[in-house]
Amino acid sequence: MKRSGLMLVAVILAAWFAASAQALTVGLDRSSVETNIGHRFTFVSTIANTGSTTESGLVAHLNVLSDDPGVYVDPEDWSSHRTRYLAPIPPHGSTTVTWRVKAVNAGSIGVYVAVVPESGSSVRPAAGPMVHASITDRRSLNSGGIAPLALGVPLVLVGLLVVVRVRRRAH
Repeated sequence: MKRSGLMLVAVILAAWFAASAQALTVGLDRSSVETNIGHRFTFVSTIANTGSTTESGLVAHLNVLSDDPGVYVDPEDWSSHRTRYLAPIPPHGSTTVTWRVKAVNAGSIGVYVAVVPESGSSVRPAAGPMVHASITDRRSLNSGGIAPLALGVPLVLVGLLVVVRVRRRAH
């Protein structure tokens, strides 16, 4: 009798753990990226349903954070399309989402995707691993194309002055 009671408890616990197992996983096509401020990069997330029922009402959300507490990061500056509403994912199926991100801050930045089910769902939210973005500050003489303009305008003005003086002396 005691043995059958223990078996029943084991079966109930096994069923409970199986039912509460994570049904959603999030994977990424890369773990790191190196770029400069102002440049764009992309990565692909794969949201998989490892459960036995179709999951619908899922929302994937892009999150951006800094490893450095002294660096302020506003995720809206990084991507204007940070929330994606996903089509239903069948059991053992998956879907992919391509994320386009613009590097706004220099430093070590973490970018990750979280998937949240609709309210009332028994599925727990899932977060994927981070893409570690190493973003360098862009240092160059030609900052945004201003160097040719800054050098060219004075040269053109000096050239015009020379032409005007030569014509005046010729007359």
